Amino acid sequence: MWILTTPATIAATALPDRTPDLANGKVAFDAGGCASCHATPGQDDRTKLGGGLAMTSPFGTFHVPNISPDPATGIGKWSEAEFVTAVMRGTSPDGAHLYPAFPYPSYAHAKVDDVRDLFGYIKTLPAVSNTAPPHELPFPFNIRRAVGVWKLLFFDTKPFTPDPAQSAQWNRGAYLVNGLGHCAECHSPRNALGGIITSQRLAGGPDPEGKGWVPNITQNGLKDWSEKDIAYFLETGMTPDGDSAGGSMARVIRNTSQLSSQDRDAIAVYLKSLPPVDGPARPPRK
Repeated sequence: MWILTTPATIAATALPDRTPDLANGKVAFDAGGCASCHATPGQDDRTKLGGGLAMTSPFGTFHVPNISPDPATGIGKWSEAEFVTAVMRGTSPDGAHLYPAFPYPSYAHAKVDDVRDLFGYIKTLPAVSNTAPPHELPFPFNIRRAVGVWKLLFFDTKPFTPDPAQSAQWNRGAYLVNGLGHCAECHSPRNALGGIITSQRLAGGPDPEGKGWVPNITQNGLKDWSEKDIAYFLETGMTPDGDSAGGSMARVIRNTSQLSSQDRDAIAVYLKSLPPVDGPARPPRK
């Protein structure tokens, strides 16, 4: 079991020399929602990634780390291979498992070059000196090696494979939703061990932070939305009935609004193609 739960890494030799595409890195930054969690709370600059956000969950409270280029408290001393390993394999530079509150189960399906470009882009952002508090997790969730068992059960590292039967636009949307966009991480119910219930993927469920209900984004929940409605929501946060995104989704919209209209349209095309899936029963409103 110790061998099976050994944290995986991506070697520097697997990353041939290339010049990062910073424009693509910004796209990956916006699609990946990095600022939603890592931007320092209490300030409006989404490029100041000093961390510190407290994320509550059924397993305890996670404190989001600093991923700014600060060499002392951020990732300024990380190598490219260490960054790619953290994002795509959930392993820290010191060889420990990262908790899947960091959505690497979805990022694992991203293109390696997109993640490399993301690293190049983050290095151009302001360095922020800030050390987030340690996670507050009760036993046994505070044993990081146990995350290796979780990975054996739920972590799929297969890269995204385009569907040749679908259009380039559909495949772009599928890539963004299931990879960098990590939509399933919040919009899917989870089992007692925190793994996504595959049969109800994207079908909504209890907010992991205990703040309400995350909506179903299959056709069960979006049947009355057009592709145009979805794309407009991702740009403005406004729903077809005139309501606006709130809570953590408001932070997400700050990122998706920065994407190109082509990428928002691609996401909309993909989401509208999903079959209806019933999610868990929602408790009655009080």
